Amino acid sequence: MSPRGRVLCVGLVCLDIISVVDSYPEEDTDTRCVSQRWQRGGNASNTCTVLSQLGVPCAFMGTLAAGRVADFITDDFSRCGVDASLVVRHAAGVTPCACCSLSLASGSRTVLLWDLDLPEISADDFSKVDLGPFRWIHWEGRNGDEQVRMIARVNEMNGRRDPGEVITVSVEIEKPEKLDTHQLMGHGDVVFISKDFAKHAGYDSAEAAVRGLYGRVKRGAVLVCAWGEQGAAATGPGGEVARSPAFPPPTLVDTLGAGDTFIAGVIAALSRGQSLQEALTFGCRVAGKKCGVQGYEGLGELC
Repeated sequence: MSPRGRVLCVGLVCLDIISVVDSYPEEDTDTRCVSQRWQRGGNASNTCTVLSQLGVPCAFMGTLAAGRVADFITDDFSRCGVDASLVVRHAAGVTPCACCSLSLASGSRTVLLWDLDLPEISADDFSKVDLGPFRWIHWEGRNGDEQVRMIARVNEMNGRRDPGEVITVSVEIEKPEKLDTHQLMGHGDVVFISKDFAKHAGYDSAEAAVRGLYGRVKRGAVLVCAWGEQGAAATGPGGEVARSPAFPPPTLVDTLGAGDTFIAGVIAALSRGQSLQEALTFGCRVAGKKCGVQGYEGLGELC
């Protein structure tokens, strides 16, 4: 993998309006919240937050509309030490928003997301980015056709660089219904697939998924699958499967963003030259710690 350097994450940023409740309410009832807060969300955005907590310099690229919500988001990027200078702003449209309910009884989170009003980052947007400072670029699978074109630009640049200077490409494929993102499996040096994606493909464990789906990644790539409380598994070109258990906290507090945290942990470890087994275990540890706190504070203590 690439030496330690700046990481760029491309994908969604949104406003999360988080309501903490004693237990998830029944339909058509009134329920008083234990607490409520605004939080910057979105998979790639959350991964940046955790990378910064883990001491990895990082930047985010996504889209925002104008207005006070976007101002809150950009202020929060700054507070968390994430470079948001590559964000593309649109005069029209509405910044995506997610209404999230967190149940204290179960530790589960339920999310209602509105994100259909803004254009995604395009290959044309990405063509204007100076890739020189980056040694790792991570894509949250969203508009697959455009993202394949972005990755092609990185590959073209890598072909002109010395081996020690190439940019590692990672991709996340989360939603089985987003068919255009499935093609990303063949374009990442490190490919993260979700439990939902693996189950949709017919697999009942992380180990079975990485074994069964490895033929769909490009030669020499690493395939990683997290399976919630069952931990995670990964495999690479050698064919051996690395496994890690989950590391649940003493009390389950907030699982929102646990998958994004796991991805950040794996990227941080691999970008520092650690082995796949070490990276997988670290990703599970940092995700477990995240589940025991609200938000993402204090995760850097695991470095």
